[in-house]
Amino acid sequence: MGFLSGRVEKRIASYQQELIETHYREVDNMYRQIRGWRHDYRNHIQTMKAYAAAQDWDAIRRYLDLLDEDLTAVDTVVKTGNPMTDAILNSKISLAHSKKIRVTADAHIPVKLKSSEIDLCCIIGNLFDNAIEASEKLPEDQRMIRVYMDMKNTQLYISFTNFTAGKKLKKEGKLFRSTKGEGHGFGLVRIDAIVERLDGYISRNSEDGAFTTEILIPQV
Repeated sequence: MGFLSGRVEKRIASYQQELIETHYREVDNMYRQIRGWRHDYRNHIQTMKAYAAAQDWDAIRRYLDLLDEDLTAVDTVVKTGNPMTDAILNSKISLAHSKKIRVTADAHIPVKLKSSEIDLCCIIGNLFDNAIEASEKLPEDQRMIRVYMDMKNTQLYISFTNFTAGKKLKKEGKLFRSTKGEGHGFGLVRIDAIVERLDGYISRNSEDGAFTTEILIPQV
């Protein structure tokens, strides 16, 4: 019994270390983007100062129009209405973009949830990690993750879809077989355990080259 307990503890420790390293990479990538934006911001100010010194107001207007278009194009930050969910979603989206994975996200969450925000972020984080891992196996032009979250009557609905390598994944028990290393199973089991504890519902489906996970969590 002690031997088995020790093995489980080692696997959990390995999984936790993997999570820490993943989150570090996500935050580091976001910092890199912020530094890039700051650098561009300085260049934009210097350009407009030069136009202002020359009193070239038409050039300034054209430049501001271009900046407005550029800002619209890069403003991909997801705003769900729930700050903690915004943090985990945008962190994972940033990580996905760094791996050349397109993400479409439509998420609306009430600020006050019956379920724990920590539980929700754990679900979202693991779903995203699984989708990113599967997407990395595909050519860059086929990498896509779709996220949808909203209220359905009194239940919070969560849907994650990602493309797969074109063949249906095999199921082992309640879970689909994972190609990731040891510790990945803890993420899947953790999702199921949280959903079960919250009296929710989870469905996984692998069809037509896409893998979809759907979750319903009661909020009353």
